[in-house]
Amino acid sequence: MATPKAKADEPRFEGFHDRDGKFFKALAKNQKKEWFDAHKAEFEDGWNTPMLALMTELRERLDSAYPDLDLSEPKRFRIYRDVRFSKDKSPYKTHVAGMIGVKTGKSVMAGPAALYFHVGQADYGGAGSGPFGGAGLWMTDPPALAKLRAAIIDEKRGAELEKILKSLEKKGYTKDAHQVLARVPRGFDPEHPRAELLKLKGLTVSFPKAPADLLTSRKLVDHLAAQGKAVAPLVTWLTFATV
Repeated sequence: MATPKAKADEPRFEGFHDRDGKFFKALAKNQKKEWFDAHKAEFEDGWNTPMLALMTELRERLDSAYPDLDLSEPKRFRIYRDVRFSKDKSPYKTHVAGMIGVKTGKSVMAGPAALYFHVGQADYGGAGSGPFGGAGLWMTDPPALAKLRAAIIDEKRGAELEKILKSLEKKGYTKDAHQVLARVPRGFDPEHPRAELLKLKGLTVSFPKAPADLLTSRKLVDHLAAQGKAVAPLVTWLTFATV
């Protein structure tokens, strides 16, 4: 389905401020409102605005890979952390992140992500510092998880998923999930040929690491667009399996 073309006055991605995320390294040491307010313009101009420009361009570039689905408006995540249920009360994230979801009738966070990307010092998920990209279904509610597991054990759909994942793994993509169970969930055959997939509460792939030099260049758009198109078969499979 056609994604609206970017408007002429929308920002064009020209690169992030620097390849090493110096702003975020400083922010990690200065988790105070006074410091952030004094450096907010640096964050907005060097990181936040470029992230929106990057996601806007990528949404248009990825449209052709999703002929049967619509992509959501680009989402740019807030720099402010939700500390209500966290022991770590640091008020600011130490990275900037954006994503492009698939329209499913649910909130953008409830469905599969066609592309997620962050840059800086990651403070969750074990992704480490630097740029990180991925796609897929990170977390699932119980109804979506039940549908996912049913699709995994289905002879035809499960075999299709295996083929997609094997192809991506050969290209350097890494399978992951928000949570991996120690055992196959109750009610499923522990000896099922796709038992390892049944242990996943969600299903994502991490992109091969982007070279740091690309962060300050327009070449990052081409790099991420190519990776986003490569994972489109998986994202499409997940969307139709869980909606």
